[in-house]
Amino acid sequence: MVFDISKIAGLEGYTVKKEKQRELFFKQEKVFLVITKNTIEVRCDEKLSDLLKTKYESVMESRYFGRGGIEIVLAGQLDQQELEDLIRLSYNLTN
Repeated sequence: MVFDISKIAGLEGYTVKKEKQRELFFKQEKVFLVITKNTIEVRCDEKLSDLLKTKYESVMESRYFGRGGIEIVLAGQLDQQELEDLIRLSYNLTN
């Protein structure tokens, strides 16, 4: 699944660094989103993270952010709107 964040409202002034296997999205100098071929990783509130990990098999603790985020396998369990909301939340949580 190709994920295009340029169409998500509320994300302004971010930069992208492309690496071999992933893309890192920065707000100022901090990463708020990591996209790989099959997953996205976002910053997330701990309570929301626990809820999503319990509800969906495709949500796990983030390898990049650790306990401060979640990794989502793009397998269709979360719909496009939910993914956009989580990316927007991650952007807003990033200082």
